[in-house]
Order: sequence, then C-alpha cells, then structure tokens
Amino acid sequence: MRRICVVTPAVRFPVSSTLLRRLAFANIVANVAIVVTGGAVRLTASGLGCPTWPRCTDESYTTTPEMGVHGVIEFGNRLLTFAVGVVALAVVVAVLLHRPRRRGLLPLAVGVLLGIPAQAVIGGVTVLTNLNPWVVGLHFLASMVVIAAAYALWRRTGEPDGPVTPTAPGPLRTLAVITTAVSASVLVVGTWVTGSGPHAGDGGAARNGLDPEQISQIHADGVFLLIGLSVALVFAFRAVGAERAYRAALVLVAVELGQGVIGFVQYFTDLPALLVGAHMLGSCLVLLATLSVLWSTRERHPAAAPTPTLEAEPSVPAHA
Repeated sequence: MRRICVVTPAVRFPVSSTLLRRLAFANIVANVAIVVTGGAVRLTASGLGCPTWPRCTDESYTTTPEMGVHGVIEFGNRLLTFAVGVVALAVVVAVLLHRPRRRGLLPLAVGVLLGIPAQAVIGGVTVLTNLNPWVVGLHFLASMVVIAAAYALWRRTGEPDGPVTPTAPGPLRTLAVITTAVSASVLVVGTWVTGSGPHAGDGGAARNGLDPEQISQIHADGVFLLIGLSVALVFAFRAVGAERAYRAALVLVAVELGQGVIGFVQYFTDLPALLVGAHMLGSCLVLLATLSVLWSTRERHPAAAPTPTLEAEPSVPAHA
C-alpha cells in the first residue's frame, strides 16, 4: 500500500494571511471613502462638473480650466474610482497568491472588483440623465451592495474554512435577519428623501416629486423601527449569553443613535451640506454595524484534516 499526497503548487511570492486581511479591510475603507467623496460632488453642486461621460467634455477625458472648481471636483471623484479599483484588484491578486487557497474568497473578491466598474457605469448614467434622482439613488445603493460584499470578504479572511454553527438561538438569528432587512429598507427610503431634497448635485437637476416632509416622516418611522429591533437584540442576546452578538448589537445601537441625531439635526437646520455628508458616512457605518450583528450569530470552525487516500500497490506478475 502507498499513500498518495496532493501537493499544492508553490507560489513564488506568497501572500500572508495578515496581508490578505489588511488588504480586505482596505477594500472596505476605499469603498466607503468613494461614497463620501461622491456625496461631496453632489453637495458642492458639482454633479455636472463634467457634463458628459465617459469623457469629461465632448473633446477631452480630463477637466479643463474653463470648467472651474466643479469640473475639478467631479473629475477628481472619477479618478478616485480608479484608485478604488486598484485596491480591489490587489485583493483579488492576494487571494490568488495566498496559500493555502481559501475556499469562497475568490468569488467575493471578484464580485467587489466587478462592482466598481458597474458603479462607474451607473454614475455615467446619472450624468447622461442630468442627475435623475432615481438613478442617483441607485448609484448609492449599488455602493452599499459593494460595501456589503467587501465586508463579507473581510470577515471570511478571519475565519477558518470549516462548517458554520449558530451562536444564538434560531428565533434570535431570524430577528437579526429581519433587522438587517429593515436596515436595508431604511437605506432605500433614505435615497428617496435625498431625491426630494435640495441637494440635487446641480442647479438644473430635477427632483423626484415626493413630498419632502412626508417621505422624511416615513424614513424616520423606519429608523425608529430599526432602533427598536436593535435594542431588542441587545437584551435578547444578553439574556441567552451570546456575548459576541450582544457586543455587536450594542455597537449597532450606538451607531444608529449617532446617525439618528445627525439626521434630526440636519432636518431641522435646513440640511447643511456638512451634516448631509456626515449622514452619508453614517449610512455606511450603520450598514457595516448591522452586518456585524448578523455575522456574530454564527461562527465557523476549522475544517477537518483530510483523510489520507490509500491506493494499493500494483500487482506484480509472477514469473515461472
């Protein structure tokens, strides 16, 4: 009998687990940063600083002096998209070079990478449609999907590849899923509020036609529901001794309260640009904190060691 060993091909420049995890975290930071800078484009009325796409003007891919500061801001945000893409590409390369090869990381890394040009295309459509508020909202929500994928990738880099087991009872895991769904709905309605408000990104851009006061009330109702569910998770996780989930839920409530304060202050102070930008950053943080709670309701164990495969020695014919 002999043992057959499967040898993983050597990598000339292997990537450590530490470097892979740091790059995955940088992926999150970069995608959150592009949301904030994209908000700055709209809040400075620079949404049509480059009036066409993919060029900045009909004759040039870059801004011109005649376009002024608005052109610089819009073109600068377009350049930042390439920087975010470089980070995402570095993560894909790191996943490929990491040994041992991690199951499930590559689809997430590629998904984040492909999401960046997809966002760029949606951003181009916003320009070509003269900053249609529904398309602008879709652009923001697409960014949220990419951030969620980047977060999932980062969490997976810190986990083994074995089976997943729950750390909280089934009803509480279901409640965490419901909370995540409500959090997503709050983000969606938030884009409707933005589309009805004064920060259109350009003086000539249309609004979505919704009543700002009514849609803001609906958004606030969703926020109250989200906070209520999150507080319920805090007490429930504490009651069953799910410490990791309890701590994550506490962070979520703290982030939600901070975001809520910013939201109410900006509403009653006629939406100053700085607070609106902070609210956009807060939206990203609420999403990440919600996903953290969802992740904390389960844990992944190391994979079982593979059983050696044995193969019988080939029989040797007898000689007379």
